[in-house]
Amino acid sequence: MDPYQIIKHPLSTEKSIRLMESENKMVFVVDMKANAREIKKSVEEIFNAKVSKVNTFIVNGQKRAYVKFSLEKPAIDIATQLGLI
Repeated sequence: MDPYQIIKHPLSTEKSIRLMESENKMVFVVDMKANAREIKKSVEEIFNAKVSKVNTFIVNGQKRAYVKFSLEKPAIDIATQLGLI
């Protein structure tokens, strides 16, 4: 599957901004059929950053992925590239 079909868009809620700052995590809305390995591979390919952990859950018919980045590239830098901050 194409990485841009797996990762739909990042979430920029108050909670996700707090996670970026405190835990080096970003929240993405992802394809319902994607598993954690596919999400990790897609994020690493799209953002050229090392991912250390991916957690997924479904809320209101959307699958969300909490992606924890390694300390080499902070989540704040990625959010700045995307224009979220």
